[in-house]
Amino acid sequence: MKNGKLKKLITLATVVASTFALVACGSSSSDDSKGSDSSAKKDSETVYRTLDEIKKDGTINIGVFSDKNPFGYVDENGEYQGYDVYFANRIGEDLGVKVNFVSTEAANRIEYLQTGKVDLILANFTVTDERAEEVDFALPYMNVALGVVSPDSNIIKSLDNWNSKDQMIVISGTTAETYLTENYPDIPLQKYDSYATAKNALENGNGVAWANDNTEVIAFALQNKGYTVGISELGNKDTIAPAVSKGNDTLLDWVNEEIKSLGDEQFFHKDYEETLVDTYGKDYEEELVVEGGAVQ
Repeated sequence: MKNGKLKKLITLATVVASTFALVACGSSSSDDSKGSDSSAKKDSETVYRTLDEIKKDGTINIGVFSDKNPFGYVDENGEYQGYDVYFANRIGEDLGVKVNFVSTEAANRIEYLQTGKVDLILANFTVTDERAEEVDFALPYMNVALGVVSPDSNIIKSLDNWNSKDQMIVISGTTAETYLTENYPDIPLQKYDSYATAKNALENGNGVAWANDNTEVIAFALQNKGYTVGISELGNKDTIAPAVSKGNDTLLDWVNEEIKSLGDEQFFHKDYEETLVDTYGKDYEEELVVEGGAVQ
């Protein structure tokens, strides 16, 4: 009897242990499944708003510069003005929504799109292959190249035979920084986060010259006596275009169609004449303006 009872107890213990093992395995599998579902859901989440969502909300968030006259800046009345802002206001009008301007710096443009802080960037955004891997560019609306501005007392006309003690001012996250790093690695770069701080650095003599988009250094030299653009075109000619979050096809398609449509009315020439002509005059208009997204 004792042996029989012992066998029954052993059998019962084995069954119970097996049951717990199965339950434990089942629970572990279930938790992993939930974790996978959660991760998949998180991975599939989008941080951008589609065209319909923007229309439904009634507001589009557009990233622009707030200190880069005449392209994007805040005037004495606290209002956004400039070439990019003029375009942004037309986008809002044609979309039938309000425009919420979000001040951005060059280094933040991609981040603001990727995190959904803005729907669209209109901030002198030069199209490059590297940037196109992280954001989607629409059709261009302006031509651009790099330029170098320096004091009249020491005009920089070439980057060859550079004095290793001299520093070049650049803004972080710009094509000027990338170009000089890749093509002139021996030139020491003094990097700043904003247009305003780079401008102040040049005025304070912190560097011998400032490399940036030629549109911007030309504007700086025209607006500030004592400075000359010694190099007006450095590297390849590029274009400036709006950018949206990667994969936001509905907004991208709409912006492309908008640019084509605006070309029919020569909108960007009007934009130039309203916002840039006082700085550049008429001489630069045909060189800078791109209509309908078609680069000549």
